[in-house]
Formats: sequence, structure tokens, C-alpha cells
Amino acid sequence: MERQKSFSFKPTRLLLFTFTIFSSIFFLSTFTIWLTKSTTTPSLHHQQTLLNFNTSTNNNNNSVELNLQPLTVLSLTQNFSVTKIQTLIDNRLSRSQKSFSESKSEDIEIEENHVVDTSISSVNFTAMHGNNGTKVEASGLVGKSDKVLIFKEIEVKKKKEIVKECDLRKGYWVFDESYPLYSRDSCPFIDEGFDCEGNGRLDRNYTKWRWQPQDCDLPRFNATKMLELIRGKRLVFVGDSINRNQWESMLCMLLSAVKDPKRVYEARGRKITKEKGNYSFRFLDYQCTVEYYVSHFLVHESKARVGQKRRPTLRIDAIDHGSSRWRGADILIFNTAHWWSHYKTKAGTYYFQEGTLVHPRLNVSTAFTKALTTWASWVDKRINLKKTQVFFRSSAPSHFRGGNWNSGGTCTEATHPLNETLNTIDPEKNIIIEETIKKMKTPVTLLNITSLSEFRIDGHPSIYGRKTQSSRIQDCSHWCLPGVPDTWNELLFFHLQSR
Repeated sequence: MERQKSFSFKPTRLLLFTFTIFSSIFFLSTFTIWLTKSTTTPSLHHQQTLLNFNTSTNNNNNSVELNLQPLTVLSLTQNFSVTKIQTLIDNRLSRSQKSFSESKSEDIEIEENHVVDTSISSVNFTAMHGNNGTKVEASGLVGKSDKVLIFKEIEVKKKKEIVKECDLRKGYWVFDESYPLYSRDSCPFIDEGFDCEGNGRLDRNYTKWRWQPQDCDLPRFNATKMLELIRGKRLVFVGDSINRNQWESMLCMLLSAVKDPKRVYEARGRKITKEKGNYSFRFLDYQCTVEYYVSHFLVHESKARVGQKRRPTLRIDAIDHGSSRWRGADILIFNTAHWWSHYKTKAGTYYFQEGTLVHPRLNVSTAFTKALTTWASWVDKRINLKKTQVFFRSSAPSHFRGGNWNSGGTCTEATHPLNETLNTIDPEKNIIIEETIKKMKTPVTLLNITSLSEFRIDGHPSIYGRKTQSSRIQDCSHWCLPGVPDTWNELLFFHLQSR
């Protein structure tokens, strides 16, 4: 009978067997983990941006070179947050600068959970500075070969979208103790007709109302920023006395940011009065001018022989002869409407002229349309689009009650804005202005102040348009300063910042 073999291990064999088992388990575990991670990461064509910093030092300063690889993100949406991206980059830059002393280079990765617009899949930064002034340069592609400041472009795009979406005409007046933006005592440029406080008006509430659009916030006027916007430029107002009202408001608002008021003066030393119509104020510290040119109709006021007499006429086919002084402006704000009334134009009888023809009778609205067409043609032919931004301010409402300016109309008792306005449809002149602008090849921004000003029956000089008050003739057309025209300039500032 054959002997049965015994089953046993020697110590060396046992050790070898145990090592083999544990090695296999370790290998399988490692492989499983690696496989799991590789399936959750993007494939090779889904690249993430790495901000690679290389530092070099010379005798004078440190420079940082930043190379951006093509950017592709797995999940993208059309909603782009400038704040998120700016914060992310700022954090990465500050973290990199902190570690420069420890390392020569560092790769910083933009996380996938920060959403990026597909329009910036490749970017190019130029002259971007970190918190300590270290210059950061980067190379990349934007479109074909253009070099841009990516975040600045996005911010401008967003501002334009805000302007487009927000209807500044719709809103309400808010009583704000932080207003007005300047005081009557701090501004020597307010002429007598608009100096209500100086002419004896005691209540001040009319200076403390702020316009609040219903769909957005209207930024508070920043005089320093406005002066920087017009540094080295010409800001020119052209129109009737209502535009002079707004121009004086702008002078006062800008003067509040000037350290030495003596460095602001009229070029010819002229004092502002309603009798003289052309002014140019220089702001020496900013090498800019803020100017006003009177032009009641924007077209040429002339004379022509009608029968045996020479009569005043309005050449609705010829631009105002003072137009040569407007041409070189960087920012132009036009207006006309106040004088286009049947009273001012003699009801259109032998007043409107085209060529040698003086119309025996012409409807004022028809004449207004023809005059604006003449103005639009001049702008399209004479204005340099690369240099000049053009605005047209809509008509400002009057608030005469119980008659017109020359027939006993008043607004004396008004000390608060109206709760609602009577006019729910744009005045005919505003419709004509809008239709004219639409046909122009020059981009013109309509500064629509009509509806928001309609609430402000309290903002007119009334009997306080002169030092000797008279209740017989009141001014319910012009505006006290400080007052409503300051808001018109806040709207202008809003549009200029949004460009």
C-alpha cells in the first residue's frame, strides 16, 4: 500500500506565497483607482487653461510672463459673470506673487465650476498689473490677430446691454437728503434767471429729489470721473435757453471736483447772462472746455423781402451760420423745441423760408420736421464719427397752470413733484426728433428727459426768476439750479460711461 504524502509548507515558501498575494491585491487596487479617475477627467481634446508664470529678474524691475493655452470648457452657458472671472484672476495673481520667492514658476488652474463665455476661448492680456505693480504680460489669440483688454471689452459689452435693457424714462423721484450735488454758494456760474435761492425762494426740497429708474440704478454723478472722460476734449451744448440751463448745471457739477476754482474761467472773460449766447469755459487742470452756443432753431435766422417790407424769416433749409464752431467738438449735445410754437413763429405766416421762397403759411410741425432734416444732413456730412459723440436732448415740459407764460399762467404754489403726469403720449416734437434720428447714418443718442421732468412742477423758478418778484409773469419753463437739469446731466454721464 502506497504511503500518503503529507501537505506542509516550509517557512521560505510561505513567505513567498504571502508576498505574491499582497502584491496582487495592491496592484489591482491601484489599477482600479487609476481607471476610476481617468474616466471622470476630460479627454485630451478638452483642455483647461493653465496660467504658467515664468519670472525673470533684471537690475531694475521684475517682469512676469504669462502664457495662456487654448481654453475649452466642458459645460458652458451664455451667462457670463465678469465679477467671477475678475475675482478668480485676481486671486490667482496674488497667490502667484506670494509664492514667487519660493518657486521660479507655478501652474495655476482655472476650475471648471467657474462658467466662461465661449466667446473668450482664447484670450490675450496686455499690460495687466498685479497688486504690487508687477507687470504681467500674456500672449494668445483673440479672433484673428487683434489685441484687446478682455475684461474691459466684456465690461463695456455688459454696460451697453444694461443701457439697452433699462428704460431711463420709466421710474420715480426719491427724496434724498444727500442731494443736491453742489450748492448755490459754491457755484458762481448760475445766472440770475436760474438762481431761485438767490432770488428769495426759501424752500429747498426741490433740490433734494433723485430720479430712480424702475429697471436699474442711475449712478450718482461723479465730477472727477466726468472730468477725466473729457480730459483734453471739448464738451459743447448747442440750443436754446433750456440747453443753457443744462450747460450751467454741468459747469457747477464739474466745478465741485476742482481744487482751485480760479483755474476755471471763461476764455474771453465774459460773465454769463441771457443776453449773450456764446461761452467757452476752460478747465486748466484737465485741458478741456465746456461750451455753449445759442441756436434757438438750429437753422439760420434770416430776413427776406415780403411785399414792401423786409421781415424776419427762418431758413429751414440752411443750418445755423454758427455751426462752424460746433464741428470740432468731442461731445455735442443739441436741443431745439422751446421756440417752435405758434407764438414764436408768428403762427407760420410768411416766416418759414426755403431758398428764395417765403411760405405764406406753413404748419409749425412741418417746418420743424424740415429744419431737423437740415440739421441731420449737416451732422451726417460734417461730423467726424471717429472723434465726436452726438446727443440730442428731448423737449423739456412747461408747467403753466391757468394760462400761458404771457397770459397769467402760474406754478407758484408747487413745492413737491406731481404724483402723476397728465401727458401719457410723447409730445409731437419728440416723435419727430426720434423719427429723424432713425434715418441718420450718424449714431445719435436721444437724451430723453421729457417724461421724468413732467413730474417736477416744483422745479421751475416761477416768481423767483429775478430778484424783483412779480406774480404777473412767472417762469414755469426754465429750471432752478441746483435742480432738475442736474438729473439730465446724470443721464448724460450714464450714457458716456456706457460707451
